Amino acid sequence: MNVSASALAAKLGVTRGRISQLVSEGKLDGCYQGEGRGRRFDLGKSAEALGKRLDPGQMMGNGADTRRALHDLASGADGEDEAPRRQRPDGVLDGRDPDRYELARTQKAEEEARKLRRQNAEAEGTFVLASSVEREVAKQLGQEIAEFEMVLRDGARRIADELGVDFGRARQLLVQTWRAHRGARSEAAAETGEGVELSDAERAEDI
Repeated sequence: MNVSASALAAKLGVTRGRISQLVSEGKLDGCYQGEGRGRRFDLGKSAEALGKRLDPGQMMGNGADTRRALHDLASGADGEDEAPRRQRPDGVLDGRDPDRYELARTQKAEEEARKLRRQNAEAEGTFVLASSVEREVAKQLGQEIAEFEMVLRDGARRIADELGVDFGRARQLLVQTWRAHRGARSEAAAETGEGVELSDAERAEDI
């Protein structure tokens, strides 16, 4: 699996600066492709070169020791075979079943893989966090709205001067009309956004 420098640092428990230092020292030669921000590291080769062993299921137990303990429970503490356990009618695996542990390890590994793909996509600029986009859009809209309300004020002043009407009243009517329109547009946009679904390409990424 190829990962960015940031993702590799996270997996190895070091800083990104340390990864750059290891590259400069030649300790990761043959473990990556590309240069600069486009450099991608082979996770397995990098860990092997640095003498580190990565196990996606480590956080769930002690690897093979846990698995052996589960097998011991399954076969009985005295080493004699038990009568085969009947499968539960609801299809749920018994808590002592080694297959349940293997399933949990597989799910954990898949979660780690999705996390790394997401980090790589963010580093490459292929994807951005929806929360970041939302904050930036809100900031830009706020600036545009503030500028437009200044235009309304200038328009109200011109109406008052040319038609001889009260400036405050003219400005109030313009602002009320604009805000009513803005509220209606916001509701329509919210309803449209609720119906948006993931594209086929987004589903395929599975991140």
